Amino acid sequence: MVQATVFLLVLSLALGAHSLSVEKCNLIGHWVNDLGSNMTILAVDEKGNFAGLYNTSVADHPNEIQQSSLVGSLHLTNPIDQPTFGFTVNWTFSDSITVFTGQCFVDKDGKETLRTMWLLRLHVDDLENDWKATR
Repeated sequence: MVQATVFLLVLSLALGAHSLSVEKCNLIGHWVNDLGSNMTILAVDEKGNFAGLYNTSVADHPNEIQQSSLVGSLHLTNPIDQPTFGFTVNWTFSDSITVFTGQCFVDKDGKETLRTMWLLRLHVDDLENDWKATR
């Protein structure tokens, strides 16, 4: 089960520069957040759908952490220079799913930053315990 320690994550572009112009934001690549979790977006298709991998650094049992798949969608209407997006991570080591929603920003120096919010849904055994299933 992934611990919900912060609700706002700042994901910053890790090593490697994109070959796009300064004003465009490109989700494809490797991203790392302020807690050390990282994700790799492998490709974005013409409809804005994308897939990738997520490695969290935050969990109740850190020794059990495994890489997990993600699928998402990028909003492609104009302007797409700082697009909104969302993705879902299906945790391979936990009976839970997390959804992220956010926007990509590009500053005047061309640095790309993802601002995201997320919601974790845990499995519970019955409806009476539903209140403790989201973080």
